[in-house]
Amino acid sequence: MKETKIDWAESTWNPVTGCNHGCAYCYARNIARRFSSGGVLKYGAGVVLNDPVIIDGKKAAYPYGFKPTFHRYRLREYRESKGRNIFVCSMADLFGEWVPDSWIEEVFNECLAVPQHNYLFLTKNPERYIQLAKKGLLPSGDNFWYGSSVTGPKDNYAWFAKDYHWFLSVEPILADLGEMDPEAQKPEWIIVGAEMGRRIRKVVPAPEWIEKIRFQCAKYDIPLFMKSSLAGICPVPLIQEFPEKLN
Repeated sequence: MKETKIDWAESTWNPVTGCNHGCAYCYARNIARRFSSGGVLKYGAGVVLNDPVIIDGKKAAYPYGFKPTFHRYRLREYRESKGRNIFVCSMADLFGEWVPDSWIEEVFNECLAVPQHNYLFLTKNPERYIQLAKKGLLPSGDNFWYGSSVTGPKDNYAWFAKDYHWFLSVEPILADLGEMDPEAQKPEWIIVGAEMGRRIRKVVPAPEWIEKIRFQCAKYDIPLFMKSSLAGICPVPLIQEFPEKLN
């Protein structure tokens, strides 16, 4: 069952929302503002919500706007669902430095309790994966996939992933990523997409940036998923591959 417009996932699940990175191209911040039910509440003791917040008779999806919030009442949303690929916290960076370990542990515990799904995570802070792994808090099952989000060659995305499924999301691609280090561990999957929205300084990727990623994926036998946002930009038909274990 397809429940999201995100090309590479069948569902999104947001027990934690909000982010402090402040990326200029962020689509999620605008969504949070749009669906804050007419106004953003003052951020205080309600950082953890055991029940939904009702504003003007309606359940507010983002009562604190884009400020980090743990919606504990959402944890069990996929308990009874058939197995699918779920993008966890599409409206947050679950592994931002501002997110307590306890929030992450509760999300992981729910994932472990509902093993029929594949859980895909993304962060701009992959060092947090390392920290959690060293504490014994990072699950390593076949249905846990840990992604690093990058936009250009200066973004840090590498982390030791020997015992974990690791993928790379290059979205939006804002610069030429260059060549992969032949000696470095390679991700199991690469997703690439263009910037969406109407930002005044929106970057339209050069076709050669995309072609270089496509060539690198072919060279190292890495499945490549080119998002529909690249249609009309990429000089070749879009490739939309999944790793074998996510099919």
